[in-house]
Amino acid sequence: MDKFTNSAWFMRIVAFALAALLFISINFEMESDKKSLGLSTAPEISTETIENVPVEVYYDRENLVVSGVPETVDVTLKGAKSLLINAKNQRDFKVYVDLSDPAISMGDRTVTFKISDLNEKLVATIDPEYAEVNVQERVTKEFSVEAEYNSSLLEEGYTAGQPTVSPQTVKITGAKDAIEQISYVKANLEISKGLNETVNSKATVKALDRDLNKLDVTIEPSSVAVSLKVSIPSKTVSIAPKQTGKAKDGIRITSISVDPKEVTLFGSETSLEKIDEINLPVNISKIDGDTELELDLNKPDSVQKMSLGKAQVKIRTEKVDVDEENAEPVVEEEEPETEQKQEEQVVEEKPEPEEEDEPAAIESKTFNDIQIVPVGIRDDQDAELESDVTSITLLGEADDLKKITKDDINLTVDVSNLDEGTHDVDLAVTVPEGVEWELDSKTVSVTITQKDEET
Repeated sequence: MDKFTNSAWFMRIVAFALAALLFISINFEMESDKKSLGLSTAPEISTETIENVPVEVYYDRENLVVSGVPETVDVTLKGAKSLLINAKNQRDFKVYVDLSDPAISMGDRTVTFKISDLNEKLVATIDPEYAEVNVQERVTKEFSVEAEYNSSLLEEGYTAGQPTVSPQTVKITGAKDAIEQISYVKANLEISKGLNETVNSKATVKALDRDLNKLDVTIEPSSVAVSLKVSIPSKTVSIAPKQTGKAKDGIRITSISVDPKEVTLFGSETSLEKIDEINLPVNISKIDGDTELELDLNKPDSVQKMSLGKAQVKIRTEKVDVDEENAEPVVEEEEPETEQKQEEQVVEEKPEPEEEDEPAAIESKTFNDIQIVPVGIRDDQDAELESDVTSITLLGEADDLKKITKDDINLTVDVSNLDEGTHDVDLAVTVPEGVEWELDSKTVSVTITQKDEET
C-alpha cells in the first residue's frame, strides 16, 4: 500500500481530483452570485415601450421662452426582462431637453431628447428622437381687457349696458413674437339664455391675434370680475276705468275712481310707444250701492311685465226713482248748459286777471348737474355711483320757480342696506313745497365694494 501511495500515478490522480473539485466549486459560487443579482448565464432579452413619459426642459426661464417641445414622448427599452419590469414600474428615469447654455441663440433649432437615471444595462430608444423648438426673448407687457357677451341670450325686451371689468388691465408674458401678435385681450362673460337681471361674475381672459386665434402666453391675473347691468325700458301710464254693462233700475253711478291711478309697464321701446293708458273694464250691472272692488289689470301682449297686477276700484252710487232715472239724460244735458251760462256770465261781467294768467302760470325750470349724495355708507364699505350728478325739471307757478336755486334741491340715495355688488337704487328727492319734479331716471346704479383691511 505504501508503495502505491508513493507512486507518481497516485499523486497525479489525487492532483487531478483536487483540480476538478476546485473548478466545480468556483463555478458553483459564480452561478450563485449571478442568481442573487437577477442574472443568469443566458438572460432573457425583451423590449418594453413606455408611453407618455413627461419631458423636462432646462433653460433660463427668467429671460427666455421655449416653445415646440412636446409634453410627452414614448420610450422603448431593451434588456433583461427583470430590469425592464423594474424600470416600467418605477419610472425613475428622466427624458429631457437641455437648452441651459447661456450662449444659446434665439430662433428655431433642432434638439435631441436625452435620458438620465436609467440602468446602464438597458438600451433606450425615444420616439420622436428630436424636436423643432423655438427660443425667444421673454417679454411682459400690460394690456387693457375688453369684456364681451352674447347679447342674443338676453330675455326679449331687456337691454344691457356696456360691461365693466375689474381690473381693467392685465400683464401678459410670453415670447416676444407672440406678444407682438396680440390684437385683442378679451374676457368672455358666460350667461344663460333668458337673462333678465344684472350679472356680476368672473370671466377668463384670453389673448387673441387678429384672426381670433388664441395665443400661447401667460396672463396675470388669468380672470377678471365682470359686471353687466341688465334692465328693461319702462313707461308709466294711467289706468282708465271703463264702465261695462247697464246699471240696475233705481241705481245711478255717480263716480268711479281707481287706486293707484298709474301703472308702470316694462317692455321694448317700440311696444311701449304705442300704449298711452291701460283700460280697466268695470261691470256695473250687479252694483246695488257704493262698492269697492279689486280688479285684475289686463297686461297687453306686447308688454313684458307690469309693476302691479290688480287695482282697487271705488264705485259711488245714488238711488233714484225710475222716472227720474229715465229723465237723467235731460238733466245731464241741462248741466253743461248751466255751466256754460255761468261761464258766459263771468265773461260778461269782467274777466278776472287770474283766469287770464292761469295758462301761463304753470311753468317748468330745469336744473343741471345736481349732485347725488349717497347716505348710510357703512364703515367697511365704499359706494361708487355710476353717475353722481343728474338733471331735474321742476313744475310750478312762475313766481315760485324764480325763487328756487340749486341749494333748495336735495337728491340722495340710501345705500345702508346694500350688500357688495351693483344695485339699482331709487333716488330720494327733496324740493320746496308747491312744485312738482320730473327726472329722466328715478334710479341710479350704485356699486358697493368692501374696503381693504388695514394691516
